[in-house]
Amino acid sequence: MNTKTIVITRPVGQARHLMELLSAALSSHTVTQPPQILSLPLLTIIPKADEELISEVISAMQDADLAIFVSPNAIECTLRLIECAWQDLARDIIPIGVMGGSSAQALRHHGIGSEDSPTPILMPEQNAHWDSEGLWQKLQTLGWNWPSKKVVIFKGEGGRDWLAETLEAAGARVTAISVYTRVPLAIDNPAWLPVHEMNFADSLWVLTSSEAVRYLGNVIEDQFRQSLSDANALCPHDNIADAAKAAGFANVLVSEPGDEALIQASLGWIKSLSSQ
Repeated sequence: MNTKTIVITRPVGQARHLMELLSAALSSHTVTQPPQILSLPLLTIIPKADEELISEVISAMQDADLAIFVSPNAIECTLRLIECAWQDLARDIIPIGVMGGSSAQALRHHGIGSEDSPTPILMPEQNAHWDSEGLWQKLQTLGWNWPSKKVVIFKGEGGRDWLAETLEAAGARVTAISVYTRVPLAIDNPAWLPVHEMNFADSLWVLTSSEAVRYLGNVIEDQFRQSLSDANALCPHDNIADAAKAAGFANVLVSEPGDEALIQASLGWIKSLSSQ
């Protein structure tokens, strides 16, 4: 029987965490023939760091009413940049909005939300809605007069601007600050070598970034003899699933957001193969 492969395409640090959780889940479920788990970090997160950017962050936060972090990477890069406690950044305690559980966990790791006077954390309550649209629904429950509010969004270079545009359409003053860039995995990087050797038909690609998926499609088309149409994709959002289909994946599975949902969907894929 051919070896099954699960390809984790997140940046290195995030991939390691998911791989550890997935390995533990496979062990606890006593999978007869566990798959190979492969890390293929399609994008590398490069934090920005310069005095001008630090000044921009500090200035923007002085009269902010809400800060939004689009990802755990945005949290880590911003807090590394300011080199102070979150509540020391502005005169008042500024609420924080995040898309989902991974970002909430990153905030907790830095003690944000557990201070003596806790920073309010706003997040979609159901993980099926862990995205920009879900956060916007949560923000609407505040009953704020948006034309009187200033929102600072911390994000990566480029990326999706739906939430910023929606807030602006509601009348809010929005300042978007890019705190990191994404660098694609070089085609001569050794991380590609196992991909050349594996059978795409026996692979499940865990895809968590539309930008990474688009890059993957270009590389596979140019550098590989196999086709993504033979592989399986697992995506935690419909937008990523659409990107996967456009990149060439014919079999696309969609799970709810969050590591636990990705793990359960991966286990389901393995069980479906064993029953064939």
